[in-house]
Amino acid sequence: MSKPEMRPAGTICQILHTLTLGGAEILAARLARRLAGTYRFVFVCLDRLGTLGEELRAEGFPVHVLCRQPGLDWRCALRLARLLRRENVHIVQPHQYTPFFYALIARLLFHRPIVLFTEHGRHYPDFPRRRRILANRLLLERRDRVVSVGNAVRQALVNNEGLAPERIQVIYNGIDLSVFENGTGLRDRVREELQISSESLVLIQVARLDYLKDHATALRSMGQVARHRPDARLLLVGEGPEQAKIEHLIIQHGLEAHVRLLGLRRDVRRLLAAADICLLTSISEGIPLTVIEAMAAGLPVVATRVGGMGEVVEEGITGLLVPPGDAEGLAGNVLRLAGNPVMRTQLGQRGRTRAREVFSESQMHAGYLNLYQEMLRERGS
Repeated sequence: MSKPEMRPAGTICQILHTLTLGGAEILAARLARRLAGTYRFVFVCLDRLGTLGEELRAEGFPVHVLCRQPGLDWRCALRLARLLRRENVHIVQPHQYTPFFYALIARLLFHRPIVLFTEHGRHYPDFPRRRRILANRLLLERRDRVVSVGNAVRQALVNNEGLAPERIQVIYNGIDLSVFENGTGLRDRVREELQISSESLVLIQVARLDYLKDHATALRSMGQVARHRPDARLLLVGEGPEQAKIEHLIIQHGLEAHVRLLGLRRDVRRLLAAADICLLTSISEGIPLTVIEAMAAGLPVVATRVGGMGEVVEEGITGLLVPPGDAEGLAGNVLRLAGNPVMRTQLGQRGRTRAREVFSESQMHAGYLNLYQEMLRERGS
């Protein structure tokens, strides 16, 4: 006798700007893949599909693209409302503020779903906007929930969105730690593939090529490092709208021999194994997955003290932090670690421990699973 087919406990619609390879998008995809046996997941891209969206479609997830127009697109909100009704959605999970706003507007036209707003990071500069505060107070219902990926993001939601602190739950971003358990021999193999000598000092920055990641500061810093360490190499991993500008800056600073643009890569774990230091020069961050991955790989971190970075990197314990835009400070910290292999190892080992204790994917999934269950129980009652 065949086993009866399990029916999903509910349908969850995740709404994002696009499904390119970024932190929020990766989190949403991993969440759906992990919990697909319990819930039915649907994805909506307000703007365009993206590489990750194509993958999710190929795996069988419904992925819709609404092609939002500039400004406040009421037709987009109407299309979203119809889609939520057609897909029989129980929980709408918008990631970041604009998808959140469109989810609230769409619900005015389709009253059924509960909203779970997940905020990953903040735009720069970040400041209160009266219209948004008013909209949040008018449209957010008591049964809705709000999640921030860190305490700094939570405080920004309180200060700049007017949300009550007691209704915001922190669920830290997490990664699959198991893939970092065995990196034996990878360092030399990957360096050989990249034609980098085993003695070179290798930095890696994994980040979308976007103005918020401030690659210009990374390049200025690298120029200073290279004057003291001609063997230094910086690997830039990612794609994005700033690529042409970054390529121009590499030539302008005479860094062609020191900086490699590797584009979008699926083997970040292997690349991390070839590096000595993780670099991140953002002017705004939530809880960066790429830094957690670097820590899990045993790399010390040199980064800017913005957003939730201080929640991930413990100053002097797992890494070294400087104010945003401080190319000289970043270079000084890189050179400090370059001349002290023992310190590099100690920071890296502590970072690996912290990643396992605080930022595991299993803890993150359990947090969201509990929220889904609570929300659906309350909805049912």
